[in-house]
Amino acid sequence: MRGGLIGLAAVLALVAACAPGPLETGDSDTGPVKVDFASFKGKHMTYLYFTDGPDLDATKAAIGRFEQATGATVDLQVVPFADLQRSLQARISGNTAPEVARVQDWHPYAGELLDFGDYFGKDYRGEFTDGAAATTVDSAGHMYAVPSDQTINGPFVNVDAFKKAGVPVPGGKFTWPQLVDAATRVAAANHMPSAMSIDISGNRLSTVLSQYGTALIGADGNEGLDQAKAEQALGMVNDLLQQGKLSKDFWLGAGTNYKGGNDAFLAGQAPVYLSGPWQIGAFAKSAPFAWAAVPNPCAAQCGGFPGGKMMVAFKHSKEPTLGAAFTQWMNRAENQREIDKTAYWLPTRKDLVSSGVQYPSRDADMNMYISQITTTPQVDFTTQASPAFTAAALALIKEFDKAVAGQESIADCVRNLKTQVAQIVQASK
Repeated sequence: MRGGLIGLAAVLALVAACAPGPLETGDSDTGPVKVDFASFKGKHMTYLYFTDGPDLDATKAAIGRFEQATGATVDLQVVPFADLQRSLQARISGNTAPEVARVQDWHPYAGELLDFGDYFGKDYRGEFTDGAAATTVDSAGHMYAVPSDQTINGPFVNVDAFKKAGVPVPGGKFTWPQLVDAATRVAAANHMPSAMSIDISGNRLSTVLSQYGTALIGADGNEGLDQAKAEQALGMVNDLLQQGKLSKDFWLGAGTNYKGGNDAFLAGQAPVYLSGPWQIGAFAKSAPFAWAAVPNPCAAQCGGFPGGKMMVAFKHSKEPTLGAAFTQWMNRAENQREIDKTAYWLPTRKDLVSSGVQYPSRDADMNMYISQITTTPQVDFTTQASPAFTAAALALIKEFDKAVAGQESIADCVRNLKTQVAQIVQASK
């Protein structure tokens, strides 16, 4: 017990310190791993990275601070996301694994990753929100990744259109019927063809499933759809499409491909748009009207639906301890905060989610999305991080399209989807 308390105290001291220092923790089968940040001078590591845009400069700046603090050098190698897994697998096979990589899913590299609990203690995962942390561990509690950034789906509203219609901008806690009613009145007052716009995405539809109390994949990793709740959720969206409150032509015209609803929102064709914080930078530059991010509507429960990225370190790299140290350093509170506010990322750390992050612009909108993290059910995070989620989300769009086109009932849509998701989950194991 005494060793665990010493390890926890060391972790807390390390996070609080401005300068790097030694740390010894871990309860692994082979014993604790000593991490001495003062020992990295002159050492070299590789960080394999894919970029979402403004995060690249923020990451480079953070790496510069790490190099200055430790004397180590970091080779940042940027690859397209589409090439990431192939590149990593090739490097692993060729015994040239990088020390660290930014990934969307750690499972393809299971067996090659170090356990951060061995380096920073079994309580290290507690520094991160429960949802984000749950995506980084296996069933035995081994922490094979560190959650570095996340997104949460949520609505934008055209504030000018709401004001012109004399309808209050949604705030606080409100329901789906209340949002639809408000959006319908605003659209009519502004002669807009649709009340709402939504990205055609299984992730975005999963937001509605979650709000009605169900998910494609459950907390146990198996197919998780509740037939009645899923029918309510998808039935509600289908009603909006059939009534013209969402554009049916836009939805069916996309087929099974992802298609953003941002163009309709920016063109003033719909006063409400369900998407996420990655739109904020573009809207700040190009929206010809006042707009704002607002909370998600509630049904059986509230919140949005997440997406996330994580950092992993490879145990067979040349400098695995340096890789572990770099990952921990990049995700200390002060460093994650600096990256987030420049990259316009949402934090994964409990302390930053609690305090919020001060962004240089559109601060209220970014922190609105941060506020949705704690109201989003934890199961959504593990759902999104499941190796089966991408294929299950595609199946959701394909099957729902049939219902929208009148080829099957919502009940049959859900029954067929449950069968397909069960098969997808089984195939992913």
